[in-house]
Amino acid sequence: PQGIGSPSVYHAVIVIFLEFFAWGLLTAPTLGVLHETFPKHTFLMNGLIQGVKGLLSFLSAPLIGALSDVWGRKSFLLLTVFFTCAPIPLMKISPWWYFAVISVSGVFAVTFSVVFAYVADITQEHERSMAYGLVSATFAASLVTSPAIGAYLGRAYGDSLVVVLATAIALLDICFILVAVPESLPEKMRPASWGAPISWEQADPFASLKKVGQDSIVLLICITVFLSYLPEAGQYSSFFLYLRQIMGFSSESVAAFIAVLGILSIIAQTVVLSLLMRSIGNKNTILLGLGFQILQLAWYGFGSEPWMMWAAGAVAAMSSITFPAVSALVSRTADADQQGVVQGMITGIRGLCNGLGPALYGFIFYIFHVELNELPMPESSSGGSVVAQYPLQQNSIIPGPPFLFGACSVLLALLVALFIPEHTNLNVRSSNWKKHCGSHGHPHSPQAPGEAKEPLLQDTNV
Repeated sequence: PQGIGSPSVYHAVIVIFLEFFAWGLLTAPTLGVLHETFPKHTFLMNGLIQGVKGLLSFLSAPLIGALSDVWGRKSFLLLTVFFTCAPIPLMKISPWWYFAVISVSGVFAVTFSVVFAYVADITQEHERSMAYGLVSATFAASLVTSPAIGAYLGRAYGDSLVVVLATAIALLDICFILVAVPESLPEKMRPASWGAPISWEQADPFASLKKVGQDSIVLLICITVFLSYLPEAGQYSSFFLYLRQIMGFSSESVAAFIAVLGILSIIAQTVVLSLLMRSIGNKNTILLGLGFQILQLAWYGFGSEPWMMWAAGAVAAMSSITFPAVSALVSRTADADQQGVVQGMITGIRGLCNGLGPALYGFIFYIFHVELNELPMPESSSGGSVVAQYPLQQNSIIPGPPFLFGACSVLLALLVALFIPEHTNLNVRSSNWKKHCGSHGHPHSPQAPGEAKEPLLQDTNV
């Protein structure tokens, strides 16, 4: 009786596309409002806002996933989309409230976790990888197209129209969930289930991290992921603001940068990744991806011209092969009943980095006094950047110190990854984990063996 038709992957795809398309439209307006609201400590406040949001998402995602196993997916899809998009209309009403609500909304900004659970409910295990790929590709497509559209509309008609359009798309997404999305767990949607207990082990965000030290190979892999993803998470939170305010990119140039980088990353993670995995092996692919990431971050750190940012962006697309290669290494070397445990550890570490990385980058920008104290810069009529009028600060030897710090962190990750064997059997004690899977897992839920129980915080991963 609820929704239109039977539950399908396409319902989940539309929900994801509309949510992130709405946020993508606000890419350029958000950068301007952020600088206007916090003119003296722009990067520090941006890091704190994104850091609080990331940490809250890391802490709440397992609990929301556990509750959705009992109460159903549809209600939590509605809850997460509503609170994730709630800050959008506040951008023009009150910028202070806008950024405050963004940081607090991290408690519910875990739409991907619920969407992946929804997809897992309605697919067989052999279909799940393709379905997850379709959801991730839809997310990437929304972010490739929407920033450019938002920048164009903002230039032609003003930012107010962009905010209204983004709000309308968010409302459309909420209405679509209410009207069209059917529940994927109908057998559990009965009044008695609302009082059913949940497993607090499943809701513990640190549950998988506690198992990290139980196997030396797992420890090496997790250290590699932490050292490489920490600067990546910080970079995602501040890089487009850095391009806009420090490097002098126009709104259109930032949108074009996002689109080009997204397209190149998709190609790298599909065609290039498969070729490298077949030709040089899994471990060497990881090492190559880390090498590209070091080069990219160092280039960002020392780059002082727009063309350097574009060139480093192409290298950044190649560095995106690292995490898929790490996931493939884990899936090949772990036993079938260990997949969820090890993948959950990696996902948990990435979720933790989503909170720590932005705050770390913002703090490093702050201590190196990398700020822009002038008013937002004018843009050229041709849509290019105006760099000469706002040169980099004269006392700044390194234009982007956090990126150089990130390069050093990834270099350490590369040294750790050298000790990871190409072929091994991972052994992580997971009796409680498997017992919990058997007693609380749904036949097609993502908590079945072989799937991660940790928050799937991939909202920033193209």
